[in-house]
Amino acid sequence: MAVVAPLLALLYSVPGLCRWLVRPYYPLSALLATAFLLVRKVPPLCQGLPSQREDGNPCDFDWREVEILMFLSAIVMMKNRRSITVEQHIGNIFMFSKVANAILFFRLDIRMGLLYLTLCIVFLMTCKPPLYMGPEYIKYFSDKTIDEELDRDKRVTWIVEFFANWSSECQSFAPIFADLSLKYNCSGLHFGKVDVGRYTDVSTRSGGRWPGQQGLCWAESPGVPPPAPSSCLGVTAILSGSCRRYKVSTSPLTKQLPTLILFQGGIETMRRPQIDKKGRAVSWTFSEENVIREFNLNELYQKAKKQSKPREEGPEEPPGVQAAAGHPNGETKKDK
Repeated sequence: MAVVAPLLALLYSVPGLCRWLVRPYYPLSALLATAFLLVRKVPPLCQGLPSQREDGNPCDFDWREVEILMFLSAIVMMKNRRSITVEQHIGNIFMFSKVANAILFFRLDIRMGLLYLTLCIVFLMTCKPPLYMGPEYIKYFSDKTIDEELDRDKRVTWIVEFFANWSSECQSFAPIFADLSLKYNCSGLHFGKVDVGRYTDVSTRSGGRWPGQQGLCWAESPGVPPPAPSSCLGVTAILSGSCRRYKVSTSPLTKQLPTLILFQGGIETMRRPQIDKKGRAVSWTFSEENVIREFNLNELYQKAKKQSKPREEGPEEPPGVQAAAGHPNGETKKDK
């Protein structure tokens, strides 16, 4: 069994590995991640390299290079403890291997270090990680449609992901969120996504609601008190969408991407990761188990199906059947 189990796991992952190999991002990343190993170990390339070994063999690692490679292995193992998907594991290996390669090349020869660093920058600018394009039952919102859709039917519960395509965490979470949408989507529980990297107004939008006034809203400004309700009566419909708080930081160093928000009755009732009093995101692991448990998806799904039965004209199709038909009433990935 000790031999059969790894072989079965390898055979199961062959289709996924084949899909990765046909995308230039992964083969080129693997080539950059192993560049120093190839230069140091391949005889035609290593013959002219300097060596600090006592025997003067330029095709073997010296003691300092071995230390750096061992340290790289320890860092990768520590970082991969929090990884959820295979893409996250491989992404960590590629990223830290490139850092170690840069250090090793600079230590060997500054010219080789500058050349390797230039290749990494060109690769980063020209080759982007492939986006998830698998089946899903998710509606994509823009800055103009999210408020309208949340207000369309208050009986519908929405789970909306705020994401950015440049975020590696968002890319790793994409297949998990898609799988959840296939399992739990029904007429009373919908899944949506907003690209805050593209629609920046959504991530910075904020506002407030007057106590006791359900339909009157005001746009929040620092240091400016809310206006009197009577002064806003004429523009209630225009500002009604600004009553929600979508505040999601899009900084390159942010810990708020992705952000999942649960909307019930058009109002935010829960979000992950949570934000503390200092405005910092509380660390949270975006695994399928955590999302199901924290958002009570099983309970929400059962309640949504019971509420939707009286207004359904026919039996509800399974989520997988609906997903095969595309993205009804929303943008497809091509439209987006």
